[in-house]
Amino acid sequence: MKIAVYPGSFDPVTNGHFDVIRRSAAVFDRVIVGVLDNGSKKALFTVAERMDMVRRVTRDIKNVQVDTFSGLLVDFMEAFDAKVIIKGLRTVSDFEYEFQMALLNKSLKPQMETLFMMTDSKYSYISSSMVKEVARLGGSLDELVCDDVAQILRNKLRDRG
Repeated sequence: MKIAVYPGSFDPVTNGHFDVIRRSAAVFDRVIVGVLDNGSKKALFTVAERMDMVRRVTRDIKNVQVDTFSGLLVDFMEAFDAKVIIKGLRTVSDFEYEFQMALLNKSLKPQMETLFMMTDSKYSYISSSMVKEVARLGGSLDELVCDDVAQILRNKLRDRG
């Protein structure tokens, strides 16, 4: 069984993330979306809320599983016997950082590989931080996130005042 892990903060999950998840699920027997619990980053959503959003958008993709991790990605992957890391790239500027991370992960666990997947060009400008900013300013989220995520995001911002 070919198992891949797609790690990220998903704060919130965007249409670009979903594109990479959907396409990865067509290539691998199982895709684990690893929602990072990183205490040093200030996330808008809790880990549980981010996992819920990812589960909502992937509910119709049967070979996708959502879990959380903190610590080293390669350790998380070993728990699932996963050998491939999926990294979504929006632009060439994403590549430099992700390439360094791939080399680091490879040095930690030489048997693990990183697969870089370009998101569809229609999503290449979307980032979670931009989505949050558009939402804060009252803009349309229609092309950026799915309807469920848009509503959750609006509610979160409304509740925070």
